[in-house]
Amino acid sequence: MVNRRTFLQLTLAGLAAAAAPEAIAQSVKKHAAKAAPVKHRPLGLQLYTIREQAEKDLPLVLKALHQIGYKEIELYWDVYNHPAKELRKMLADNNLTAPSGHFNYEGFDTRVDYASELGVKYVICPMLPKSMWTSLDGFREASDQLNLWGAEIRNRGMQFGFHNHNYEFRNFEGTTGWDILMERTDPKLVCWEMDCYWITQAGQDPVAMMNKHADRVRMLHLKDRLPGFPTSQTLDDSAEHFTEVGAGTLNWKAILADATTVGIEHLFVERDNGTTPAIDSLRISFNNLQKLL
Repeated sequence: MVNRRTFLQLTLAGLAAAAAPEAIAQSVKKHAAKAAPVKHRPLGLQLYTIREQAEKDLPLVLKALHQIGYKEIELYWDVYNHPAKELRKMLADNNLTAPSGHFNYEGFDTRVDYASELGVKYVICPMLPKSMWTSLDGFREASDQLNLWGAEIRNRGMQFGFHNHNYEFRNFEGTTGWDILMERTDPKLVCWEMDCYWITQAGQDPVAMMNKHADRVRMLHLKDRLPGFPTSQTLDDSAEHFTEVGAGTLNWKAILADATTVGIEHLFVERDNGTTPAIDSLRISFNNLQKLL
């Protein structure tokens, strides 16, 4: 996945499902009044998982997600075409809250007022521009910019944060971009949303990383990884081995146990792409997590 906003790789089956809002409508009807109870902290999801459908009929998608049992939504850039007041009403109408939103590095300054109007607690930068991935100077420049945005967001009464992939862990003569980000960003200004899949794909241990950075990791992305593939620090198609939470190789019992210990505030299910229709994938992950939480 070179660019989360533009990259789309679905099978014909998945594409057909994404192209038909009727599929979501049928799911809503089929599963009406069958929402599973949410155990412990409310489960959320990153709306990017179901982006094709959400950008066609967001109210219908939100209704379907609530019926599955999700309580929280992490928003992303392509639904910000809705006025903030309108988007907040859509969420409230479906008994959903949005504690967090992803806001792209490019054009970030133009979205600060919108984030404030949305009323999110966490404003998360999901990815650095690709031009910054290839040198330590790029990560240094990014770190300094993240600190500036973190101060501005804090002054607005919110918390700024960064979401990882695997490219940050590329080795540059004994150090990594991740090391630079952690050293140069102020923990009071820049928290961390840990993506468990991408940490694992990078060759790291999510439990160890969560404990190492317990002072700044506040949210988790929950997505699982298929067996039999090598780890990597290159972000491209060959690094994508996604599956539903609980259907892959990540040790969710250990991850979720330590999430409670270190004070993780929000859990967001996500799947970047896959062959199972997105609404079904989110339902499978939700049901599997009910057995783990």
